[in-house]
Amino acid sequence: MKRILCTTALTVGALIAALGLPAGAAQADSTPRIDLRVLVVSDGGPSTDAIAAELDTAGTPYTEIDLTAADRPVIDAELLADTVDGRPRAKYQAVVLPSDNPFAANSTEMAALVAYEQTYGIPQVDAYTYARPEAGLQYPDYSGSLDGVRAEVTDAGRAGPFGYLDGSVPFEDNSPSVGESYAYLAQPAAGADFTAYVDAAVPGTSQRGSLVGEYRHDGRRELVVTFVYNQYQQQFRLLARGIVEWMTGGVHLGASRNYFAVHVDDVFAADDRWNSELNCTPGDVDCPDGAGTPDPIRMVPDDVDHAVDWQEDHDFTLDMAYNGAGSVDHREDHNGVDHLTDKLVADRSRFRWINHTYTHAFLGCEQDTTVVPWRCATETDGSVRWVGRTAVVDEIATNRAWGESVGLPLENDELVTGEHSGLKVLPQQPDDNPNLAPALTDTGIAWLASDNSRDPRQRQVGPATTVPRYPMNVFYNAGRAAEQVDEYNWIYTSRAQGGSGICEDYPETSTCLAEPLDTATGYAEYIVPLETATALGHVLSNDPKPHFIHQSNLAEDRIAYPVLNGVLDGYDALFAANTPVVNLRMKAIGTELQRRAAWQGALRDGRVTAYRVGGTVTVEAPDGVAVTATMPTGTTLAGTAFGEAYAGERSGWTPSHGAPLTLALPSSAAQATGTAEPASATDPAPATRVPEGTREYTAAH
Repeated sequence: MKRILCTTALTVGALIAALGLPAGAAQADSTPRIDLRVLVVSDGGPSTDAIAAELDTAGTPYTEIDLTAADRPVIDAELLADTVDGRPRAKYQAVVLPSDNPFAANSTEMAALVAYEQTYGIPQVDAYTYARPEAGLQYPDYSGSLDGVRAEVTDAGRAGPFGYLDGSVPFEDNSPSVGESYAYLAQPAAGADFTAYVDAAVPGTSQRGSLVGEYRHDGRRELVVTFVYNQYQQQFRLLARGIVEWMTGGVHLGASRNYFAVHVDDVFAADDRWNSELNCTPGDVDCPDGAGTPDPIRMVPDDVDHAVDWQEDHDFTLDMAYNGAGSVDHREDHNGVDHLTDKLVADRSRFRWINHTYTHAFLGCEQDTTVVPWRCATETDGSVRWVGRTAVVDEIATNRAWGESVGLPLENDELVTGEHSGLKVLPQQPDDNPNLAPALTDTGIAWLASDNSRDPRQRQVGPATTVPRYPMNVFYNAGRAAEQVDEYNWIYTSRAQGGSGICEDYPETSTCLAEPLDTATGYAEYIVPLETATALGHVLSNDPKPHFIHQSNLAEDRIAYPVLNGVLDGYDALFAANTPVVNLRMKAIGTELQRRAAWQGALRDGRVTAYRVGGTVTVEAPDGVAVTATMPTGTTLAGTAFGEAYAGERSGWTPSHGAPLTLALPSSAAQATGTAEPASATDPAPATRVPEGTREYTAAH
C-alpha cells in the first residue's frame, strides 16, 4: 500500500524561506511534525460533504473552509503551516478539494496549497472533478449516468487503499425515472503517471475508464475521483474507507467498522396476527376492545433448528429477547408440554439472550384501550396514572429468575422492555415513566433498549444508558408473507386505493405506493429489496446500532430470513475476508456508542492533540476519554500491538490516563515519510489556531 511520500527537492533553508518561517528554525530538527487533521475545502457540493460525513462518523478531526462564505479565510502559508519549538509543522495531514482546482486561474491560494503539498508530502483528494489532462486523464471517453453499472476495483486498488473490497462496486439504480449518478470515464493522459484504482467499462467499447485513480506529478499526489456522489449512496459508502485510507496513509484518529446485530423480540411468547378483514390486530391495542379473535403466531422446534443452521451458515449470532411467561402460559394450556421451550433451552448456548420482561407488560402509563389509538389513563385529578415501581421491578426480576432457572446465559445488566415501554412514547406519553429509573436501579440495569425511530440519541435513564435499536419493517404481527404485504398495503396506500391513508396524512415521514402490492409477489419483489437496502445502508455507515425483529418472523413462512440473507450475503459479495461484519451484543454496542460520545465531546472542546513526527505518533486526550485511531499493521503502543486487525489496518480504543500516548509505526510506514529518524515526541503541542470563517468538526457537528 502506498504511503505519503515527501518528494520535495527544497533544502531546509529554502523550505523555511518559502513558507515564511523564522530563520532560527533552520537550526532545529528539520523532521516535520504532521498534525492528524484534514483540511476540507468545500463548495457546498455533495461530494465534499460526503467525505466530511465519513470523517465525522469515524471521529477523525477536520477543518472545513466554505468557499461560498464571504468571510472565509484566505488559504495561505500561515493557515497551512508554522513551527512548534523550531520544528516545521504541517497543520493538516491531507487536503480535500471539491475539484482538482476550485480556484480562479493563477490563484495564489492554489499556489499556496501546491507549495504546502510539495513541501510536506501532503496528499490531495479531488472529490469530484472533470476528466482532463490537468488531472492526469484524457478528456472523457464517456460522460453520463452510471445507474446500475458495476464498477470494479483494479489490481492496483486491491493491492492499495481499496484492499478491503472483494472487487465489485455496484452503482445504485433505485428508480428508473430518476438519475442517481453521473460520471466521466477516461484513460490516463499520454505520459501521465496515473494509476486507476476503480474503473468501469466505457459503454459501446472494450475499454475501461478510471473513476478513482492516483495522479503523481510535480512532487504531489492527487486522488482523482470522476463521479459525483452523496454520503448515502452505496457506491460512496463502499469507497469511503479507501479514500480516507489513501489520504491519511492509514494513520489517523478515528476508526470505522461495519456492524450488524439482530435482536429477536418476544421469544417463548406468541405474537398476535394481523387480520386482513378488520385491518387491525385482534388482541392488540390497534383493534377496538372485543374486535375479532386473537390468532397467535409462535415458533415451533423446527424453527429453532432452522435458526441454528442459518447462524452456522452465516457465521452470525442472533440475540434472543425472551419473555418467560410465554413458556409458563403455554405449559399451563398444554398439560405441562412446551416443545419450543425444550428445544430453545437445549440450544441455549447457540444464541445470545436478553431480558425482555416476564409478561411483556406495558411499563409506561397505564393504557386506556377503550379508544383507538389508546391513551394514558388518568387519576381523578387529571394526572397520569403510571405503572408502579414494584410492578416494573417484578417484570424485570421475575423474568431474570425464570431465565436463570432454565440456564439461559444472561448478562443481567441488559434489558429490553416490551415495546420499549416505560420510555416516552409520542404522542400519548411525552415523558418517561418516573418509576422506571428507580426500578432500573433496584434491578441493576445498565443498558436499556430504545426505539431508534422514536428515541435515536443515546441517553441516561437513571443508572441505565439507552441503546437505540432500528426497527426492521418486517411486522411483528405477520408470520406469512401475504399477511405482511396486506398490512403493508394498508399502511402505505391512499384511501382512494383502499388503504389507511396514513401515508397521505404524514407525507414528511411516509411515501404512498403508486399502487397496492400483489400479496403473492410483493414481499419478495418489493419489500425484501427495500428493507435489505435500508439495513445494508446502516451496516456500511459505521453504525453499530442493532436492528430488531420478532419471533413471529422466524416462524411459519420465516419472512425475516430473505432480508437477513440479503444483508449478509450481499455484504459477503462486496467485502474481502479481512473486513467481516462485526456482530456485537447489546452492552458492547452501548459501550461503543458511549465511547464515541465522549471522544466527540473531547474533540469538539479542543481537548485532543495528535501529530506524527517521522515514525512516531503522539496523541494527548483527557483522562478517562478512550482514544480511537487507525494505524498500519505493525504499529505498537508501549511495545505491544496496537488495536485489532480490521480491513487491512489496526484500529480500536485505547484508554487515556491524561498522559501522552506514543505509538511507534512500523519501519515501512516510517520510511515512507521521507524523513530522518523519528524525533522526540516531547514537543509541546498547542492547539492549532482556528482562523475566522473556518469550522472545526468532529463526528457530531
